[in-house]
Amino acid sequence: MGVGYLVFGVFCFIAIVIFNAIKIVREYQRLVRFRLGKHNIHDGVLGPGITFVWPIIDQVVWVDLRESYLEIPEQTCITKDNAPISVDFLIYWKVTDPAASVIQVRNFAGAAQGIATTTLRAVVGDIALDEVLSKREQINTILRTKLDEVTGRWGVKVTSVEIREIQPPTEVQAAMTKQMAAERHRRAVVTESDGTKQAAITIAEGEKQSAILRAEGERQSQILKAEGYAKALESIFSAAKHIDEKTMGLQYLEALKALGASPSTKYIFPMEFTSLLKPFVSNIQEALTKKQ
Repeated sequence: MGVGYLVFGVFCFIAIVIFNAIKIVREYQRLVRFRLGKHNIHDGVLGPGITFVWPIIDQVVWVDLRESYLEIPEQTCITKDNAPISVDFLIYWKVTDPAASVIQVRNFAGAAQGIATTTLRAVVGDIALDEVLSKREQINTILRTKLDEVTGRWGVKVTSVEIREIQPPTEVQAAMTKQMAAERHRRAVVTESDGTKQAAITIAEGEKQSAILRAEGERQSQILKAEGYAKALESIFSAAKHIDEKTMGLQYLEALKALGASPSTKYIFPMEFTSLLKPFVSNIQEALTKKQ
């Protein structure tokens, strides 16, 4: 009976040892093994998959390889122009060397936070307030570079640094609001002036084109009138070539009839009128002679 209990106890002990010795390491995990307190560079990092560690002899530390973030609480910094501002940001990091992340640093989160705050103050202290507010991306890059230089020896890679919020003092915010309002008003005035200028230019161009078109129209009208007068005179002259003295005399007589019907008491005759009447006078004299 005692032997049975002994065998059962030994079996349970072996089962517990085997259960504790077999480790299932996921793809995003690694085991840093210390055998009798010493880390072996060649086989000191285990995983992923099923691994075996000796109980009591081997001690292991689990390391997560996934990217993580570290939240830095609000920090008060002094800018180059002595303006106090409050900045809080996030640090994104991942382990690249599991063994170094365990051996080289005890508490990465605390160490990284300390370096981040001191680095932030050094960076902001070299930049004026306006540049801090407008060059956030540049500050992120500088912080990431400086942090990565330090954390690299810990087997940790800083992938990104993102500033979440920058809070200047209340009086500075009020001044910035006034400045922004003044700048917007200036832009509105400039835009309105440009619009008025463009409208005046457009109206002037339109009036200029209209004046040119009117002048061109009047010129064409004068040319057409002159051509009409020329054609009329040409027709008159061509018709006058075929008119004899008798016809002209009859025309003058018709004109005399029209003059006689008018209430005027004074008449002006051209000198050529008497010469045109000579044939009529001579014809009348001949007729009177024949009757006698």
